[in-house]
Amino acid sequence: MKASAAFPADAPGALHHGPATPATGSRRSAAAVARGLVALTKPRIIELLLVTTVPTMLLAQHGLPSVGLVLVTLVGGTLAAGSANTINCYLDRDIDAVMKRTARRPLVAGGQQAIRPAEALTWGILLGAGATALLGLMANWLAASLADAAILFYVFVYTLLLKRRSPSNIVIGGAAGCFPVLVGWSAVKGTVALPAIVLFAVIFLWTPPHFWALAMKFRDDYAAAGVPMLPVVATAAEVTRKIVWYSYAMVAATLALAPYAGWIYGAGALGLGGWFLAEAHRLHARASRAEAESGARPLPMRLFHLSITYLTLLFVAIAVTAVLPWGRW
Repeated sequence: MKASAAFPADAPGALHHGPATPATGSRRSAAAVARGLVALTKPRIIELLLVTTVPTMLLAQHGLPSVGLVLVTLVGGTLAAGSANTINCYLDRDIDAVMKRTARRPLVAGGQQAIRPAEALTWGILLGAGATALLGLMANWLAASLADAAILFYVFVYTLLLKRRSPSNIVIGGAAGCFPVLVGWSAVKGTVALPAIVLFAVIFLWTPPHFWALAMKFRDDYAAAGVPMLPVVATAAEVTRKIVWYSYAMVAATLALAPYAGWIYGAGALGLGGWFLAEAHRLHARASRAEAESGARPLPMRLFHLSITYLTLLFVAIAVTAVLPWGRW
């Protein structure tokens, strides 16, 4: 679907394990270290992952699971996502130093400089181990295994294998962000069933439009770092055309859940899907017009922000349908 791109070892985006940041000071406050460790987990990304977990658990239960199980799953999911994000920051500290939007991360020169690379790697591994133990011992081992699979996929497939080599990086690598629905479902049921797989597909197809809308804004950042995100190697019109394609596939996947989730969800998914498709077409029309008139021109991040609202409302509809008995077919 997309041409791959490779970078030589000495390119700005090439992976290296040399000193990407200066040594941190010998005297660091506990508060600064704590803030740095939390920042490495990327809390804002974790919030969105958790938004998808609880409604999935409600749908699996067709009601309210035990509060204890929900808390265990949320904490375990938070630890797993924090582990993946922390190790990602450790591996990407060289390119984070090049990009303006990531230049203040804790491992980056000019950033908080509160955490040493070895500390970050240790922290990431400990978070992953904690997630495995918590989910395995207090939910079930399938949920723990799926959380581990998400960590490994994000680190090895997305960060190490694809991110610096292929414009398909976020398409394939974005699957790591789909695992929370599988973890939530399996925590309740002890298995993975078709509705959970459909939800996985929804988030998988939502991720490219969501992320490409952001990457177009920071195209120059990714280009400077040698990261071949699609907006770096393709025109804005081509990127937005693919956003439209993925948006249609995503909406179709949301409707495929309606027979199981119920009519309230189905009506909500239809309305939200129409809204999202209208926004995707609007973005594509604007990009095509700008390209025809004067070449490259900055595009607004409206679709990026709206995509977060869209996914949140979609999963709210799932939750409402799950707890209201008259919302089903």
